[in-house]
Amino acid sequence: MQPQGTIFVALPNLGPILVWLLTPRMSGWHDNPKKPPWCPPHKVLMTGWITIYFVMGYASYLVWKDLGGGFGRPLALPLGLYAVQLAISWIVLNLFFVAHSHGLALLHLLLLYGLVVSTALIWHPINKLAAILLLPYLAWLTVTASIAYRLWRDSLCTSQQPQPVGDKSD
Repeated sequence: MQPQGTIFVALPNLGPILVWLLTPRMSGWHDNPKKPPWCPPHKVLMTGWITIYFVMGYASYLVWKDLGGGFGRPLALPLGLYAVQLAISWIVLNLFFVAHSHGLALLHLLLLYGLVVSTALIWHPINKLAAILLLPYLAWLTVTASIAYRLWRDSLCTSQQPQPVGDKSD
């Protein structure tokens, strides 16, 4: 791998680092008893995102290398679309973990899903492995969207939530 490969692999992790810096103690929604029982622990969520970002970075490096390196016209669409979906992904992390805005995170996740599918389709003729490496990302987005949907739905329907035994509502 060329030295530029290290930059491509590390760059996507700026998003999780920013989230980590903005939230000194990751609590809030994850400590909430309303979170889905199948929701993975916080460390698993962040480890999943970081792993996905390393894989995405390597895939983008493969595309960059196969198109001759540099930053010429042939790279504009494949890496431009990747840059847009990476920025949206960082926004999702901040909406989800920092702002606790699950409805907005869900909307951005749906947009992101379409962008990642588009990126994979554009990358496939350039480098099949790079396109295939985006499949775990799509799976992870599905898990994240499921969690965001459940948290958003539960925040809208608080009156229909089961009350703990012993609590009286007037």
